Amino acid sequence: MSAISIRLPNSLHRKVKEVAQRDNVSINQIITLAVAEKLSALETEDYLGKRSRKASKAKFHEGTKKDPF
Repeated sequence: MSAISIRLPNSLHRKVKEVAQRDNVSINQIITLAVAEKLSALETEDYLGKRSRKASKAKFHEGTKKDPF
């Protein structure tokens, strides 16, 4: 595991501290979760962008005409 030092504005630090205390977790856990959520969102956006570039409108419309049952 790595250790990093980050600079936060005082207002953000206070808010993170409040949330951590309210949720009974460490500030480190809150920040780790926030980073993980952001990375997940970015990776999902990238994945969907790549998938959409491979998409075919013709195949989509063809698939919507089929009876799923």
